[in-house]
Amino acid sequence: MSIDHTPLYNLNAVLKKTGLKADLLRAWERRYQLPTPQRSTGGHRLYSAYDIEILKWLRIRQAEGLSISRAVDLWQEIVQSGRDPLLSYNRSEAGSVEIPSLQDTRLDHLCNRWLEACLAFDDRQAEDVLNQAFALYPVETVCLEILQPGLGLLGQAWYKGQASVQQEHFASALATRRLETLISATPAPTRRQTVLVGCPPAEWHTLPILMFSLFVRRRGLKVIYLGANIPALQIAETAAAIQPDLVVLAAQQLTSAASLQALAVSLQKLKLPLAYGGLIFNRIPSLRQRISGHFLGESLEEGLQTVENLLADLVPAPTALQVEDSTRRTARLFQDYRPLIERELAREIQRAGLEYNYIEEASLHFTNGLAAALDLGDISLLEADLNWVDQLHLGQQIPGERLIYFLNAYQRVLLKLTGEDSAAIVGWMDDYLSRYQP
Repeated sequence: MSIDHTPLYNLNAVLKKTGLKADLLRAWERRYQLPTPQRSTGGHRLYSAYDIEILKWLRIRQAEGLSISRAVDLWQEIVQSGRDPLLSYNRSEAGSVEIPSLQDTRLDHLCNRWLEACLAFDDRQAEDVLNQAFALYPVETVCLEILQPGLGLLGQAWYKGQASVQQEHFASALATRRLETLISATPAPTRRQTVLVGCPPAEWHTLPILMFSLFVRRRGLKVIYLGANIPALQIAETAAAIQPDLVVLAAQQLTSAASLQALAVSLQKLKLPLAYGGLIFNRIPSLRQRISGHFLGESLEEGLQTVENLLADLVPAPTALQVEDSTRRTARLFQDYRPLIERELAREIQRAGLEYNYIEEASLHFTNGLAAALDLGDISLLEADLNWVDQLHLGQQIPGERLIYFLNAYQRVLLKLTGEDSAAIVGWMDDYLSRYQP
């Protein structure tokens, strides 16, 4: 197939055929010298049919997830190999990727459209919106201005009882799939440093760290991504074997923050630097004092800058607060009695004839959180979790009195089984209940 190279089309014709805007096309020509239109006798740009196909090719590569700079690099690599990219690169020949039409291209509008498609379980529409966004904006911009806020809004809607867990999972799965596609399209590392990335035990929320992994890769660093809920021993063994320049771990909840704390100690013994972050450290800033590592910051952008700073000049990590001996004893006591506590609590709930399914879930959540707070050295860390649960109940129209009943029942069981040995836990619960207003 031969495509005409004769310069026949003016700028307006090209914009209509490609869907590009004039300022964006001029920016591409100025920055990447692709395409290279000729000039009429009057000095106006003239494009060939081949130039138009180049622009369409670049937009399709963007829709597949490449940045414009990487798409241009790919074009040049194919040309330098002696092939014509329009004939030899057939990744989207089957038509699975279409050049997006230009509607309202504001980021907030695209975010709302993507969110609406997710709420309607319309994966085709959601993918079309992302294809359009990636064709117009850099990868980082789409992730930070569409995916991240879109998922955040959906999470808030679920929290307030305005969206279902199925809708939240559907959107998360779509976002994860796109991020994995972008990662697979990322060029090979150009820098020598290695960053080991993952989630500690009990952490299943991978989207934030997956997005972070993508951004770090796009900066040319070698990234080894371990995924969710990695056993502590395996993370330590992998880090010892790889000897990365930096280990990055993310925790979104109190239980995984406790496992991250234990991992930080292990990595410190191996003399491997750790940087960490996650929602729980934004919700409870004082928790940062409990981790032997470098806090990444409260946003992905801050985290990227922290990584760059640490790789350029690794400074000693702040010293974590030590867990007091009395708290360690209470933590061990609680773990010893935990099976008995859960069993006795179930019996009390059943004797009272109350809805057991809710109490069973509440017991697991509260017990895990309590154990984590004790391991971290401060039982009051659990208060933020309880406040979160209280607001969740409000959104889902669960009576606040149910939480009060649960905590009182938990107190009674603790006292019955452990007596004064659990005075620290019971005393904190008394204080919380005295201040709690449903």
